[in-house]
This record gives sequence, structure tokens and C-alpha cells, in this order.
Amino acid sequence: MKGTPVTVTSVTDVGSDTIAIELETPDGFDALPGQFVLLRAAPEDEEVARHYTLSSPTVDETFELTVGIDPNGDLSPWLADRESGQTIHVEGPFGRITYDGTSDAVAVAGGPGVGAAVAIAEAALDASHDAVVIYQAAEPAHADRLEALERAGATVVFVDDGADEELAAAVASHREAGQLYAFGFEDFVTAVAEAIEDAGGDPDDAQIENFG
Repeated sequence: MKGTPVTVTSVTDVGSDTIAIELETPDGFDALPGQFVLLRAAPEDEEVARHYTLSSPTVDETFELTVGIDPNGDLSPWLADRESGQTIHVEGPFGRITYDGTSDAVAVAGGPGVGAAVAIAEAALDASHDAVVIYQAAEPAHADRLEALERAGATVVFVDDGADEELAAAVASHREAGQLYAFGFEDFVTAVAEAIEDAGGDPDDAQIENFG
């Protein structure tokens, strides 16, 4: 199987149908928040590959991926059943969307995109910058980390699932508070881009990751 074998260190439930899987960092793996990896496995003796965005602010010894569990999916339920010491194959990192610690950050997330948003916000605070997280979901994941971000001084805005006007208002209110990032599926990131434009901004200035 292609890719570098990496060891699972933990799998943790972080929300409804959402896990965080922590992996040992292989030699030479140098990634920044916002980037993603290609994960390969063979749950039913047939290879499956999926992209997942990092949800840890650093990759020094381990790195984390946040995975939304689709009960009918061909990979995510298998990932949820992994145990410490088991092996997964990874390629990457990939992606030009990165946070390098040089500016304030506004991270807008839909669904599993919250992993990347939290990682960027944590990295911003660690670099003594301000951070905003705008998060739209029916049932929030990574609640503990979001609460910790608020205690550390970040602004966290929760938006109900389907409340697109509320999402647009939050984006308009905070879009100039730092470099804007958006992570989520197509309908979500399209709504974020439209909100930026409607507020007088340029969506091309944002760093937007479409999960497909």
C-alpha cells in the first residue's frame, strides 16, 4: 500500500458522529494548520483513500485528524474502530492553505471543518495573535477546545445549522478581524464566499477549502 505507515496513538469521540484520531508524526513530516493528508486503508480488503485536514496546531510528535463518521461510509466507521498501536498509511501533507503564525486569524467552519478552524485559532493564540472561530453545526464538535479558546481570549461564534442569514451576519461582522479561512462542504463555503462579497469584501482574499 502506498504511503507512510504511521501508528495510531488514540481515537477520541469529540462530538456526535465525530472522532479525533491522533497519529505519530513520521520523519520528515512538516505540516502547517490548514493542510491535509491522504489517508489510505483497506477496511474490506479493498484499498480506500480519503483526504482529511489536520486539526492539530502543531505536528511535533503527533498530529490529529478530525473525522465525521458516516455510518454507511467505506472508511470513517473503520477509522472510528482503530485502537492505539494499529497502523494507517498516510501521504502528504498537501495543500496551499496554511496558517504560518504571522497574522490574526478568522476561521469559519461548517461540520467537520471545525477541526481545521480550531487548529488555526490555537496556533494564532500561541503566536500571540487574535483569533475568531465562526462555527455552523447542528451539534458542535470539539466543544472542550472551543471553550478553552474562549477562556484564552479568542472569539467563538456558534451558528445554528441552516441559519444562513446568521452565518452571513457573523462573517460580515468579523471578516476584517484577520486573515479569513473557511473549511467545509461546497454549499457551506459557497455561502461564506457570498457573505464576504455581500459585505463588500473579495472572496479571493480568503483561503477557502472545499471538502467537496
